[in-house]
Amino acid sequence: MTLEVIGAGFGRTGTLSLKIALEQLGFGPCYHMMEVFKNPGFSVHWKRAAFNEVMNWDDVFAGYRATVDWPACSYWKELSVAYPDARVVLSVRDPVSWHESTQKTIFSKAMAERAAASPPDENRMGMMTKIMFDTFSGRVADRDHAISVFNQHIENVKREVPADRLLVYGVGDGWEPLCSFLGVPVPETPYPRTNSSDEFADIFAPLIKT
Repeated sequence: MTLEVIGAGFGRTGTLSLKIALEQLGFGPCYHMMEVFKNPGFSVHWKRAAFNEVMNWDDVFAGYRATVDWPACSYWKELSVAYPDARVVLSVRDPVSWHESTQKTIFSKAMAERAAASPPDENRMGMMTKIMFDTFSGRVADRDHAISVFNQHIENVKREVPADRLLVYGVGDGWEPLCSFLGVPVPETPYPRTNSSDEFADIFAPLIKT
């Protein structure tokens, strides 16, 4: 099994819904941040990635057909080279609403304090937040800076991934563009919607123990 879909979009761009959608379309299992929290052994891979060690991506994604969200989206370029036949889905949303969502969830004050108290070389929480926070040079609460990084990331992916290999996929786009891009039938069931800002704590609190 090899990666067939690479999610290049940052977290809070509908990535958990996209994970569920990809699995429903037959591209599962799909890797997502929650997989790391559910599987403590996975953290060793991302510890290596966080400290810029040489990666064996086949080991990281053994048994998975797709990946979305952090931590993998920080390595979209490396993954697109490692899996040249994989399609790239860049999930996007309005930058201002994206930043507002991050401040209520993954970059909330409570999460930032937890990250500061979690050495990145010792546990999953510290390692994961190092990858995410480093993306923004630690300035996750600075709206203008974070949005600038967010927008630049989108432009980088669009510039470097060939158009016939890339889908820029907005929150709310539904099944049709995703299914057309992947060459699969559109399901009769509604597109999954989950992990809103209000749902975040209920979904992730049981998983985040360290």
